[in-house]
Amino acid sequence: MDVDSEAIAAIDYDEDHTKLLVRFASGERYVYVGVPGEVCRAFLEADSKGRFFHAEIRDQYPYNRLDA
Repeated sequence: MDVDSEAIAAIDYDEDHTKLLVRFASGERYVYVGVPGEVCRAFLEADSKGRFFHAEIRDQYPYNRLDA
């Protein structure tokens, strides 16, 4: 789902596999593994998606960069 953020273009969540997919404004895409649903919901509701990402997701969960 597209979001209103300068840093983050879209956020998607696979609840069955607890995977968070983040597409940044730069076009880079990453998948974060083991992210609880409540963290994803808080991310979507955060006033600043970039600030939330840096505080609550980055360096907190294993991730992989996806090819373009």
